[in-house]
Amino acid sequence: MSETALRNTDLDTAVAEAREAYVARNPKSLARFVEATAVMPGGNTRTVLHYDPFPIGIARADGCRIWDADGAEYVDFLGEYTAGLYGHSNNVIRAAIDRALDGGISFGGANLIEPKFARAVCDRFPSIERIRFTNSGTEANLMAISTACAVTGRKKVMAFRGGYHGGVFTFAGVGSPINAPYDFVLATYNDIAGTVALIETNGPNLAAIILEPMMGSGGCIPADAAFLQALRASATEVGALLILDEVMTSRLAPGGLQALRGVTPDLTTLGKYIGGGMSFGAFGGRADLIDRYDPRRPDAFPHAGTFNNNVLTMSAGLAGLIEVFTPAAQTALNARGDALRERLNAICLAHGAKMQFTGIGSMLSVHMLRGPIRSPDDAARGDQKLKELFFFDMLAAGIWLARRGMMALSLPIGDAECDRLSASVEDFCQSRLSLLSQA
Repeated sequence: MSETALRNTDLDTAVAEAREAYVARNPKSLARFVEATAVMPGGNTRTVLHYDPFPIGIARADGCRIWDADGAEYVDFLGEYTAGLYGHSNNVIRAAIDRALDGGISFGGANLIEPKFARAVCDRFPSIERIRFTNSGTEANLMAISTACAVTGRKKVMAFRGGYHGGVFTFAGVGSPINAPYDFVLATYNDIAGTVALIETNGPNLAAIILEPMMGSGGCIPADAAFLQALRASATEVGALLILDEVMTSRLAPGGLQALRGVTPDLTTLGKYIGGGMSFGAFGGRADLIDRYDPRRPDAFPHAGTFNNNVLTMSAGLAGLIEVFTPAAQTALNARGDALRERLNAICLAHGAKMQFTGIGSMLSVHMLRGPIRSPDDAARGDQKLKELFFFDMLAAGIWLARRGMMALSLPIGDAECDRLSASVEDFCQSRLSLLSQA
């Protein structure tokens, strides 16, 4: 940190100085942003990647490192919001993609890889007896919710405040004006009594309950095991389907976080890393539910999607699950993440900082407050200006993370990278201590 930063005791001034330094370091990213705004609203086609004053433009990546348009190097602790689990240049994934390209890209027919990939996914997640592929987690959740409504003949869907299940399933704040037009019932995450009461009230009309077993975008907030068990029991009692969105959290244990928590959903949605870095989504679960899509049935549900079985995703995903992200590798990665989060929290505690890291395994998120965080309402009490300052200070230190403070470890992340992040957090706590210790 500069001497100016060390002297700084005013948060607004500190953030302003951090922004000014950011702008000065990134003239080519600024030029890229200005050029992009001429053809894309806000210079952007993926909202989460935008932040003020402008986002860094990424030029290239390798392993667990990325380089921006101005030549700065960063350790990639974002991991493409959990999708970049394999890093940027895994040789096994690259070889699988090359083989697929050599054989042709779009067949317009059933290919030889998709049943093998389907088997690998079903074997990894015991609750998934049958599976259907899609192109994203958003699409997977859309199909799962639609399946629940069609099977039950009901219209209401329970989701949770602060939850996120894709581009048309956003429940932060008052929700999104472009959410899919389901009849949503919103409950409070980890509130057993309130949620069970809502389920009982809406039971005859409730088609599905959907949630992540740990909120990812909402701040890496784990669900209590008792909360998940209560949802499972209540869903069964009223005849609703329990959908666990494991698009992110499936990476946290063999069998997904559902296996770690001992909860079996009716439907599970997947996405992100499982496609080996390619566009991917899937929904699956009980055979009697997913078999409704069997086209041999006279009453079959239709399910279209030109790229559902695209050979690049099928090949990369299969190679990744079978050859790279084995159950042993999965367990080791998440043990590394647990150790890192404990180390970071120990640093915060040692400095008395109003700062903590939440999460499970290889997923973590920073929050600028003390005390338990069990729902997005709890997380919202954190100091957002301090989080912004942390973001810009980490970028200055060569640490790549989400503006909202989320991080996800990739397989190439090792001891040296964890040491570097820990040292950067230590430096932040020391140099910004007067700001972090204010009540």
